[in-house]
Parts: sequence; C-alpha cells; structure tokens
Amino acid sequence: MKTGLVLEGGAMRGVYTAGVLDVLMENGIQVDGVVGVSAGAVFGCNYKSRQIGRAIRYNTKYCRDPRYGDFRSLVRSGDIYEEKFCYHELPDKLDPFDWDTYKNSPVEFYVTCTDVDTGRAVYHRCTGEREDLRWMQASASMPLVSRIVEIRGRKLLDGGVSDSIPLNWFRSIGYEKNLVVLTRPRGYRKKPPRGMFFFKRKIRQYPALKAAMETRHIRYNQTLKQLPELEKAGLALVLCPSRRIKVSKLERHPWKLKAMYKLGRRDTERRLEEIRRFLA
Repeated sequence: MKTGLVLEGGAMRGVYTAGVLDVLMENGIQVDGVVGVSAGAVFGCNYKSRQIGRAIRYNTKYCRDPRYGDFRSLVRSGDIYEEKFCYHELPDKLDPFDWDTYKNSPVEFYVTCTDVDTGRAVYHRCTGEREDLRWMQASASMPLVSRIVEIRGRKLLDGGVSDSIPLNWFRSIGYEKNLVVLTRPRGYRKKPPRGMFFFKRKIRQYPALKAAMETRHIRYNQTLKQLPELEKAGLALVLCPSRRIKVSKLERHPWKLKAMYKLGRRDTERRLEEIRRFLA
C-alpha cells in the first residue's frame, strides 16, 4: 500500500506545513509520494529536496520584501509574488534549491493547478527538471493578483480553486494511505466567496474559472466531511493546527510566521509515534 502526503495551500499559512515537514524529515519519516496545492506545492518541494528549515528561513527573511507578497509587486510586475524574484533569484542565488537531491529522490512529487478555460484541476507529476518551477508557480498563482501561467498550451492558475485538498485524486492513482496536512484547525468550514461581483468583471472571459471559484467552498467542505470516515478506516491521518493563530494569506510579520511554523512542529512532534504506526 503506497503512502502519501497531501498538502493544502493557504498562502503564508503554509508555514504550518513547513513545520510539519521539517519534523518528518528530522525523524526520518518518508512517504512514497507528495501532492501539493499552491503553498503546499512551493513549500512541499523542500521535502523531496530534503532541505530542512529552508521554507521558514526564506519566508521570514523576505516576507517584507516588496517583491514578495506585496501590492507594489502586483502593480509593477502583474504578480503579487514577483516571478523573477520568487522563481529565479530566490531558488538560484539567495537560498539555493538543491536540484540534485530533488531529482534523485525516490519520492514522487505532484502539483495541482487549475485550467482557467475548463475550471478543472490539472495534476502534474514533477520529474526533476527546471520546468517543475513553472508548474509550482502556476499552482501558487492566486486569481486576480497573479498573471496566468501558460505551460504546454494550457492556461493555469492556483490549484486550490479546483481541488484544494486533492486527497481523492491521490487515492485514485494508488496512494491509499495518506497524511493530510491542513492549515486550519479542526472544525473549520469554508464559506462562500464574497465580492464575486468584482471577480466577475475581472475574469468575465473565463466563465469556467468563475464557476469554479464560486463553488470552491462546496468541494472543499465535502472533502473535509470525508476525512473522519477515512481516519476511522485507517486510510488517513489529519495533521492540522491545534489552535488558531491569525496569519493572513499575505502575512508580513516574521514573528507570526515563526509562531505558525513552531505550532506545526509541536503538533507533529506530539504525534510522531501515531504517525509512525499509521505509516507502518
């Protein structure tokens, strides 16, 4: 039975996931495959490259940089997370990504994107090539504040729009037993989107994307509803914040990011034996 990690997004709340993954790596806990969405993709790749501490390090260092999650970047470049900085300068020079370890790792790594023409999820297996960064970028490109990423003739945006928690898809390709890492506490339910009138004007040329955005909360909550049954059956183990820490999608306070990261570490450390038994 193949084991997996399912990593939802949540933008800067994803540092919780970074804390979870660092503890798993420190304790030699390895799964067969990982599927990440949005922040779960761009932070989750460090699990495959075995770079403990990298995600929290660069996020706390650059969270106040005007090129990183700042509306000045949106005005200047068209992306709230500037492409040149985030997907070139940062992984190539400022905090280098270990491509050799990533490419040679046996862990299969997938990212989830949304096709803006169909509104449907696109799941891509990363192969260790530089193009993987484009897929990660597409997965993390939030509608309205990011340019569409075109790859192989497809127009792509944030995978969270179409499949925020791609557990069912991962199970369908053979990953039957999964650690599911969420960035909201148990009991959370996503509400219908607000301000869709503004969204409609901005994305009127992509009606399928608009429909996916309007119904995202339904799919998200349906997956959450499945999790208790899968946990009872021994097919899922949910790791999520044990308490609420207010961290915004574009959080710019390093101390808040550190607190969320430390919570991810503590929650995982408390459950290490449970995790080991689950994956055994």
